[in-house]
Amino acid sequence: MSNIKVIIMDVDGTLTNGKKVVTEKTKNVLIKAQKLGIKLVLASGRPTSGLIDLAKELEMTEHDGLLVSFNGSKVIDCQTNKVLFNETMSVEEGQAVLEHMKNFKVKPMIDKGNYMYVNDVFDNEIQYNGEPFNIIEYEARGGKFKLCEKDDLAEFADYPLNKILTAGDPEYLQEHYKEMMEPFKDKLSCMFTAAFYFEFTAKGIDKAKAIDTVLIPMGYKKEEMIAFGDGHNDASIVKYAGIGVAMGNAVDDLKAIADEVTLSNEEDGIAYTLSKYIKGIDLN
Repeated sequence: MSNIKVIIMDVDGTLTNGKKVVTEKTKNVLIKAQKLGIKLVLASGRPTSGLIDLAKELEMTEHDGLLVSFNGSKVIDCQTNKVLFNETMSVEEGQAVLEHMKNFKVKPMIDKGNYMYVNDVFDNEIQYNGEPFNIIEYEARGGKFKLCEKDDLAEFADYPLNKILTAGDPEYLQEHYKEMMEPFKDKLSCMFTAAFYFEFTAKGIDKAKAIDTVLIPMGYKKEEMIAFGDGHNDASIVKYAGIGVAMGNAVDDLKAIADEVTLSNEEDGIAYTLSKYIKGIDLN
C-alpha cells in the first residue's frame, strides 16, 4: 500500500462517464478517501463554474478540496472559495488570438461572469463522429453559463482571459491547428483538450504547474500524489504525480507515458485503482 495523500483527477472522460455523471461506486470511494484524510483535486479544462456542483456532490466543500480550472490557469479552495492561483493571458494576447481566429472555420468561446460569449448562438454545430453536434450548447451547459452574442469577440475582450476555447470539426482542427497557433507558439500554451477543442492559455500554464504552485507550499510531495487522466492535456499531471494513471479510454499518447493503465471511465477505473493503493478502501 502506498502513502497517497492527494488524488488528482481530470473530469470529462476520467471522473465522469459518458453521461457526464460520477457513478455511485466512484463517488463512495472518493468520499471514503477524504474521510481518511486524503485531499481531492479536480483538474479540468472546464471553467470553475463547471466544477462547483461536482465538488459539492463529492463533499469536497467539507474536506478542503481544490478545483484546478481552465486547464491550470486558476485554482480555488472549495471550502473557502479563495483563489489560490490565477494566471491569465494579457488583454493584448487574448485579443490577438481572437483576431487571428477570424481566419479559421472555428467557433471561439470566452467567458465573463455568468456568461459565455460567442459570435452566433445559432451557428453552433460541428461534425463529430459523423453526426451534427451542438458544441455551443454542450459547452454552455457544462460550464453552467448563460449565452450572449458578440459580433466581434476580439473587440469585446478588453479584460484578461483565463482561456480561449475554439471548437471545430476534428478533421479541420487537425489540418489547421499549426496555423492557428503559429503566431502564439512561443508566447502562449496552445493545445488540444478534445478532438473538437483547441485552447489557448497563458504561457507555461498546465494542470501540473497549478498543482505544483499550490500544493508543494502546503507541504505535500509529488510522491504522495496519484493522478488520473484520459486526454492530451492530462499529460502534465500524469507525468508529475508519483503515480500517473491513464484511463482505459485514454488517448494512446497518454497511455504511453503513464505508470499504469486502469479500467475505463465507464468501468469505475478510478475506484478500482484507488482500492489497490489505499488501505481502508474497498469497492463494496
